[in-house]
Amino acid sequence: MYPDLSYLFHDLFGTPMDGWLSIFKTFGLFLAFAILFAAFILKIELKRMSKQGLFVPTEEKMLIGKSASPWQLLGSFLLGFAFGYKLGYIFTHFEAFQSNAPDILISWKGSWIWGLLLGGFWALLNYLERRSKQLPEPVEKVKKIYPHHRVGDITIIAALAGIAGAKFFDLLEHLPEFFQDPYHTLFSGGGLAIYGGLIFGFIAVVLYLRMNNIQLRPVMDAAAPSLVVGYGIGRLGCHFSGDGDWGIPNAASSPDWWFFPDWLWAFHYPRNVLQQGIKIPSCEGVFCNQLEVPVFPTPLYEVGMATIVLIILLLLRKRLPVAGMLFFIYLMLNAIARYSIEAIRINERYPHFFNLTQAEIISIGLFIVGVVGIFYLYKNKDFIKKGDAAILEGK
Repeated sequence: MYPDLSYLFHDLFGTPMDGWLSIFKTFGLFLAFAILFAAFILKIELKRMSKQGLFVPTEEKMLIGKSASPWQLLGSFLLGFAFGYKLGYIFTHFEAFQSNAPDILISWKGSWIWGLLLGGFWALLNYLERRSKQLPEPVEKVKKIYPHHRVGDITIIAALAGIAGAKFFDLLEHLPEFFQDPYHTLFSGGGLAIYGGLIFGFIAVVLYLRMNNIQLRPVMDAAAPSLVVGYGIGRLGCHFSGDGDWGIPNAASSPDWWFFPDWLWAFHYPRNVLQQGIKIPSCEGVFCNQLEVPVFPTPLYEVGMATIVLIILLLLRKRLPVAGMLFFIYLMLNAIARYSIEAIRINERYPHFFNLTQAEIISIGLFIVGVVGIFYLYKNKDFIKKGDAAILEGK
């Protein structure tokens, strides 16, 4: 396992473990990759739909050649100050940052000098850039904005709301640990419930689309493949970092019919980021533990399921006549995949809810939503076919 980049680079290039590269945590990097790749696919799908005429663009008036306003310069200064304030402190307290990055990032610790310098420099760059493009008389220009032009905003909103939701749902499953140590439980790098991220992210994006008069159902269809890709990449991060999102113990030998590698049947998760299990003999470095009893590597199983779901969605995305139906199919497939894997995952069960886990309860709910959504769209297909005026008017 690779809890951070220093361990990966050690295996690839022989560089020291636990060096400066250790500030780049594997799970965080995969999470960033998941967001970027999901955004990339979302933009491609939205652009394709725009060419098909599924979206009516909004018009925004822009002033070209206008000088930077005081508020714009202040915004540039504050952004530069925030970066400089933290980066300056990190450079001068690198060992403390290396050992506990969240404690440094989520605190008031910082360097005022570096903050003021970088803030002033950032504001100056903004001023000079605006001045170089300034015209004697600003020109008003009307620009057509399609949904794929707003992918950056959608991605940021979905990511922030998704992380908040994933953390919130995880805290619901670990309330005793939260009450015992609220700060470190809340701001730890681990502990993210994927369904919490999906629900909160979906709600936040829907509100954003409504505020900007963007048709909802085609965007939902465009988001389905991107969500699957993001989910799969995120699960790879869980596996390669060894973040504890593994399955139940599996000490049994692989059956005769098993033709995959043995580590795909049962895995010890050596050098897992949680440092759980027993110490690895003759191990060097900070992360030297592996599980005493091997477990099912469920993150890899979920990656396989996500790949199958993605293939199905790609095969269907141009064949369904009703906007929104692809998203509800995604909900059903996702629910089936997640529910099936819960049998061999380690999660708290709720005796008052038929001994189901949180993920199983949500999976059932999402499956029902998917079925109801498909039934509703099919019954009303006469006025919501792709390309019809009802869709273009956002009804």
